[in-house]
Amino acid sequence: MERKMGLSIWALICLTLVHLALHTDSVAVMSVDLGSEWMKIAIVKPGVPMEIVLNKESRRKTPVAVSLKENERLFGDSAVAMSAKNPKVVIRYLQDLLGKQLGNPQAELYRKRFPEHQLMATEQRGTVLYKLSDELYYSPEEILGMVLNYSRSLAQDFAEQPIKDLVITVPVYFNQAERRAILQAAQMVGLKVLQLINDNTAVALNYGVFRRKDINATAQNVMFYDMGSSSTTATIVTYMTTKTKDWGTQPQLQIQGIGFDRNLGGLEMELRLRDHLAKLFNAQKKTSKDVRQHPRAMAKLWKEANRVKTVLSANLDHMAQIEGLLDDIDFKAKVTRQEFEEMCRDLFEKVADPVHQALKVAELKMEEIDHVILVGGATRVPKVQEVLLKAVGKKELGKNINADEAASMGAVYQAAALSKAFKVKPFLIRDAALYPIQVEFTRSIEEDGVKNIKHNKRVLFQRMSPYPQRKVITFNRYIDDFEFFVNYGDMNFLSEGGLSIFGSLNLTTVRLSGVGSSFQKHSDAESKGIKAHFNMDESGILALDRVEAVFEKVQDGEPEEESTLTKLGNTISSLFGGGSSETDGKENLTESVQDEEEASSKSDKDEQEEPETQKESASPTEEENGKPEEQGKAEPDGEKAGQAETGEDEAKSEKPETPDKKSEDVGKEEVKDPESNKTEEVKRPKGPKRVKISEEVIVELEIKDLPDLSQEEMSQSQKKLQDLTDRDLQKHEHEKMANSLEAFIFETRDKLYQDEYQAVSTQGDRDEISAKLSEVSNWLDEDGYAATTKELKTKLSELRKLCKELFFKVEERRKWPDRLAALDSMLNHSTIFLKGARLIPEADQIFTEVELNTMEKVITETITWKNTTVMEQNKLPSTQKPVLLSKDIEAKLALLDREVKYLLNKAKFAKPKPRKEKNTTQEAKNATQEDKNSTSADSERVIPPKKDPASEGRETENKEEVKPGEAPPTVSETMKSSTEDGEVKMPDPLELESSEGIAEKKLESNSDKHPPDEL
Repeated sequence: MERKMGLSIWALICLTLVHLALHTDSVAVMSVDLGSEWMKIAIVKPGVPMEIVLNKESRRKTPVAVSLKENERLFGDSAVAMSAKNPKVVIRYLQDLLGKQLGNPQAELYRKRFPEHQLMATEQRGTVLYKLSDELYYSPEEILGMVLNYSRSLAQDFAEQPIKDLVITVPVYFNQAERRAILQAAQMVGLKVLQLINDNTAVALNYGVFRRKDINATAQNVMFYDMGSSSTTATIVTYMTTKTKDWGTQPQLQIQGIGFDRNLGGLEMELRLRDHLAKLFNAQKKTSKDVRQHPRAMAKLWKEANRVKTVLSANLDHMAQIEGLLDDIDFKAKVTRQEFEEMCRDLFEKVADPVHQALKVAELKMEEIDHVILVGGATRVPKVQEVLLKAVGKKELGKNINADEAASMGAVYQAAALSKAFKVKPFLIRDAALYPIQVEFTRSIEEDGVKNIKHNKRVLFQRMSPYPQRKVITFNRYIDDFEFFVNYGDMNFLSEGGLSIFGSLNLTTVRLSGVGSSFQKHSDAESKGIKAHFNMDESGILALDRVEAVFEKVQDGEPEEESTLTKLGNTISSLFGGGSSETDGKENLTESVQDEEEASSKSDKDEQEEPETQKESASPTEEENGKPEEQGKAEPDGEKAGQAETGEDEAKSEKPETPDKKSEDVGKEEVKDPESNKTEEVKRPKGPKRVKISEEVIVELEIKDLPDLSQEEMSQSQKKLQDLTDRDLQKHEHEKMANSLEAFIFETRDKLYQDEYQAVSTQGDRDEISAKLSEVSNWLDEDGYAATTKELKTKLSELRKLCKELFFKVEERRKWPDRLAALDSMLNHSTIFLKGARLIPEADQIFTEVELNTMEKVITETITWKNTTVMEQNKLPSTQKPVLLSKDIEAKLALLDREVKYLLNKAKFAKPKPRKEKNTTQEAKNATQEDKNSTSADSERVIPPKKDPASEGRETENKEEVKPGEAPPTVSETMKSSTEDGEVKMPDPLELESSEGIAEKKLESNSDKHPPDEL
């Protein structure tokens, strides 16, 4: 029964460990710094804090390129290498086409840069579609999904465990449609995006994380200038410490200003240098053909232009050369840095524009910027640094971060912070929404008997307002179903070309139904308006969470008194500074909505500039302080038709990262916020009891900027990408099996000529194997590569089965020396151990006779088996199957080891046997009688006679000898006296013997106090 219970417990422990192991397998997270030309991948897993993932070529960055042929798909460097041979099937720089329709200027620019690609428009959405053949069509989202899936495979190979969660960096200027396109691409391949983080924010986070000690209460302004392959951004970040409710004082970064240029980057420089090289080749007139009309030749020139640009960053001139550029004609030309700078002069003149934009947005001067840090590969161009240094007026530009990997490292730190599997030091982020968003609606009003349509606007998110945060818009004048529009706000800060690239300024049309029925249902209640709850999440994507109609109703009767338990609970809460339970709930929301208060105050300030808007706007404080009567009054021009609120009762906790200085005031307002999905009591100091009622309103959304993929389209894309992945896996398996079969043939042919294989095989055996190898080799050369994976496996299994006996005999002979030496060593040690165990005196023996006999039997049987088997093996020819097997030797070793370990463990934990007293029964009786007759006279001192010095040594040894008339000391007395000396000792056994016997006995008893050493 005990054995069964033990097995059950052991099975439960194993199941728990397996569960923990499975749970641990998926704790790693990753980040992808998704650039237009390169992507950098980083991971965090247990034991690896933050590490850049190496690709298959052992490089720390991977080109964002996909090669799509009929039955082959390549990524990274392999795809880039394919572009020189067949540029039509290689897709690169697709970032500019995400979330764009075919008529967008960015799509036209892409066509101009890459004329080899054929772009089409989708029927439903009008977005870009790559046409590779009559059967192959791929959207930019699908191509990006392939890239993300490839990045996951690299990360999983590097981490040696599955990964699903990741953080992706996006350009700060991406709008709502472009951000949603990236999320859709990740969804197609089953990736869970924890957050879309702006690449400039990721760089700033990486910069701050490694300089935590330098951040204090004094604000430090740092500008990050990032010039990548396709775009340039300048970001002003303020670092300082701030106090938080949960984590105490922590460092914080706040985005203050942003400037950008979508098309200023290293790609445009390379393309201009490519065109310059093409012009030089045509000028040499070595052929009548125009090199610009041949995509393969232009792809070679582009690759060479990239190399020359890199070299010119460190040299004044360089020689561009290409073998067989066109019609087997070699090209060679000298390019100087001065020529390169001259052809890109207009680009270098735009270098300082993002800096000025960022300073204007942040309302700062260049003197207030402490450092200017360079990020991005294109900042390595000397002319860029020269122009930028002159624009910022600093002594030098900061180059103390990794320009290529800073964004990926910052993003993976954020991924670890968002993951539940890791605990990192908090670093607060106050990111900023680059584009303002507003709510627009119309109302029918009547003036002097004439009905007019009034158009109203309410700013929902001001430009550069922090996120994530929630906002609420309240419509107080609608009693029936209506609609409103969510659009981008004032975009005058963009140029005309920037607006055309931006796309539609209309985001969503929201149609509400059920408003009229809710008013009819609660006709006896007072309306508090229709409240629309908006949320801008950590990825910067705006969503409408819900819309509800809120009413307040007065109940008849006196207000109920609080129960004794409620009063007691409130009293205890107040002792700990908690106040009422409702107040505590609101205080938890303070940090979540504090940014809303700041953004709303800016909004009110801006609205005061327009007289019409000023009349219509109602401050959030007025509504939240409980003045519904004023809001309910009819105004001739539709005043107070809509307003922005700054708080909500049911705002979900969203990991607030940006504590605000006005958190106390916001918390007070939230306590009085009249919103809730559930009916709850509104506390009043006096008067009748009021209850708040929330009624959900049906919402119908129509996305106007760029419709999302339908469920059917998403399923089709997922199936298309999964089929490609399965095909790649099957192809990889087929290639792996073909390589294994080919390697087995070559290795076995070589082994047939080795001495150790010839020694255990006959000539006939070798001829048979050699013939079969030749047969399979010929089949593999002729038809093997067209065969299925199953056929390749079958051929390999046949060969292995044929060679199994030969390989077995060789392997056994290789194992014999080590196994036999180990067995001899074990027999030797076991025999010595057995002899030592039998020499132990019978009084101290801890092993039974059965145990020792069993040990002796195992040793004898093993020696006999070894001698007999070795003798038989020596008589057998080497070509026959051996009788001496390594597995049998290992079994004998295990049996001997088990028996020895059993006896060793028993000796280790055995307790010494108690000593028997040597006093006879008569002596014991005499001692007892003398003890009874003893009196106080026995304790009189007797002066001993003087003794010679030679006998003093023996007297010292006899000090503890028991006197004839004394009773032996009891255990309690001995323990008591020993305890007084500071340690507990067991008394020595009492023996009435001569002094020599006593000394000998004391030595024996002292040795019994300690267990014997292991044998």
